[in-house]
Amino acid sequence: MSGDQEAPKEFDSKLLPILREAVEVVRMILFKEMKEYFAAAYPDRRMDAGRLAAGVLNDLFGVANPDPAHAAFLNENHAILALALADFPTRFAKLLIPLTDTLRMQFLCDSREGLDESTEFLARAKERGLLLEAREMPLPHQFLELIRRLGAAYGLILPPSPPAEAAATS
Repeated sequence: MSGDQEAPKEFDSKLLPILREAVEVVRMILFKEMKEYFAAAYPDRRMDAGRLAAGVLNDLFGVANPDPAHAAFLNENHAILALALADFPTRFAKLLIPLTDTLRMQFLCDSREGLDESTEFLARAKERGLLLEAREMPLPHQFLELIRRLGAAYGLILPPSPPAEAAATS
């Protein structure tokens, strides 16, 4: 094998875990927003807010929870979850760009790692108005920068501190 053929694997082995971590940051932000939404919208169901938020996220990202109790919970709360997904584009409009980019990056990571290459979750997101088709796929560094800013705004990521030399000369 030539060195050129090894470079993409090395690139993937370094970049994919970083991209996956960024995807998880967005999932945490979405979970926080959805949990707060469910707690406010259904005050009598505050204890279920986290499970409802997880149900929406699993649906958005095409993740199936194999636990029968979780499946029963989702079935019992189908109407609430469907309403939340239908309202998402207007209620959480500020998160549509990061969601679009994150769903696409998840697909990219999955396909590069040889995991499920189904575009079903992307098609569902498009049908629900959650995927901004006109938005170009960001380059990895652009995606990571977006997630750094978003994560810092939500207090999940510390903003980078200035280099010691720059701080000393200021």
